[in-house]
Amino acid sequence: MLFPDYRPRRLRKNPAFRALIRETHLSPSQLIYPLFIMPGKNKREEISSMPGVFRVTVDQLGKEAKECLELGINGVILFGLPDKKDAMGSGAHKKDGIIQTAIKELKKCGPELLVITDVCLCEYTDHGHCGCLINKEVDNDATLEILAKTALSHAQAGADMVAPSDMMDGRVAEIRATLDENNFESIPIMSYSVKYASAFYGPFREAADCTPQFGDRRSYQMDPANSREALREAALDVDEGADILMVKPAVAYLDIITKLRDEFDLPIAAYHVSGEYAMIKAAAEKGWIDGDRVMAETLLSIKRAGADIIITYFAKDMARLLKEDL
Repeated sequence: MLFPDYRPRRLRKNPAFRALIRETHLSPSQLIYPLFIMPGKNKREEISSMPGVFRVTVDQLGKEAKECLELGINGVILFGLPDKKDAMGSGAHKKDGIIQTAIKELKKCGPELLVITDVCLCEYTDHGHCGCLINKEVDNDATLEILAKTALSHAQAGADMVAPSDMMDGRVAEIRATLDENNFESIPIMSYSVKYASAFYGPFREAADCTPQFGDRRSYQMDPANSREALREAALDVDEGADILMVKPAVAYLDIITKLRDEFDLPIAAYHVSGEYAMIKAAAEKGWIDGDRVMAETLLSIKRAGADIIITYFAKDMARLLKEDL
């Protein structure tokens, strides 16, 4: 009934108008870039299922830090590939472990870069599960002490923030208590609060060499069918001392991001995961989509859903695109 008095197209007719009323904005400073660190020297290996993403050795991290900072990306999250694995994932908390060494190198090369560490055991266990096993079952409570020791070792090495991704019950409280007892009260926890047992993780498991040797992770990661449970999981992490709540994956769970944004006043992070990245890359390589436009539209959808922070393998590509648009 308002037409022709109200015409929405009036404010869409040129780029200046569209920019003037744009509701959702992306900035490189809101993006976190994942880094995979491998043993050795002077190596940089592209991950076959994730074109444009590489495993790098510690001596390559200076270049990574410089590139991120030049693009306006202020934070990275680290994943390590140790040279040895065992049943308890003991390499995760070694003083001279792959991640501990990488943290020191990054803080030396780019002290202003936020160094965030993934806290989990799956990359360090020879069975590929995220915790200790008893009779081939992941034992929740036995895992907590190792996770806390790992987080503490990261803080001692110079990490700015720790991010537990294991989905063990009570791990945020255990990590918070351990950090506080060792005078790391100022180190925040970005918890993978709502992490689903998703099929979108496949390329990551190649990248981090962490595929379970038997079974799956459905006994500790969330059922993709559940949304109310996400609020319970997040509420527990808030009570235990989390500083940032994360949803993983992102695109298939935009509704969950919005639920957390509406329910909690803590910052919300979303992990745009490997499978979501790989699908866009593959379709773009086939010429079926405009890769840059789909990338930007996808990341905007995550931001529009309510995420304050986006962890994405597209961080560098998106930052370059944003610079070109300025």
